[in-house]
Amino acid sequence: MDDQEDRWIAASASALLAAEYEQVPIEALTVRRPGLPLATAYRVQKAAVTRRIAGGARVVGHKAGVTSRAMQEQMGVDEPDSGVLLDDMVLPAGSAVARSVLMQPRVEAEIAFRLGCDLAGPNVSEDEARAAVKEVFLALEVIDTRFTSWRITVADSIADNASCARVVTGSMVPLSAEMDLAAEALVVSVDGTAVVTGAGRAVLGDPLRALVWLAGRLHRCGGGGLRAGQMVLAGAVHASLPLEARSTVRARSPHLPPVELHVR
Repeated sequence: MDDQEDRWIAASASALLAAEYEQVPIEALTVRRPGLPLATAYRVQKAAVTRRIAGGARVVGHKAGVTSRAMQEQMGVDEPDSGVLLDDMVLPAGSAVARSVLMQPRVEAEIAFRLGCDLAGPNVSEDEARAAVKEVFLALEVIDTRFTSWRITVADSIADNASCARVVTGSMVPLSAEMDLAAEALVVSVDGTAVVTGAGRAVLGDPLRALVWLAGRLHRCGGGGLRAGQMVLAGAVHASLPLEARSTVRARSPHLPPVELHVR
């Protein structure tokens, strides 16, 4: 890459970090640069994450997004996207988040995993992915955008770390052989009222396929792969919901412990 491209990537990463810190949104990158390649967007993401790590943050996992066929069609892409989970983004179940520290937050319920061993390579099978999982759990992902609105492309989202702001993790349980995650039905309630449902099959047909895709993507970009101990969010099973102040969001399913988030 030439120096001009490197400078643009560094400047874009700096602008995104500043937007979050100052809570002043910026124009979508694709407004100034239509047709932004996804590979370049991932370089912006990496530059911003590297800066966060230099500031003391630690990588604890990854997220897959745009994992439903409907969302892929809406965004005009034919594969998911991914972001990096840092330790200061992850909260235990029952945590409270201040609405004032977020910009345009929305929330999604997801099935998530913690790995017991590394998962890497270009051709990981679903059986290998399942064998690599130590524990499975429900998670509430708070997505946010540092751009002026949610009218963004998938390249914008990728540059913005796949729009991931916070992750609230439910209690983790072993992934048993008889557990059918594709059939696991999630119910999301806000202030005690059920508002949306979704099954695991909304995520690429089976949430485990998100692990397969992520391992392959990380391999292709030279990232090595998924590591033992890391957590992975498989993607939303429903359309995202606005996250309002003074509310409680809860997700439950038949075989996984519930997870709850309080918004101040």
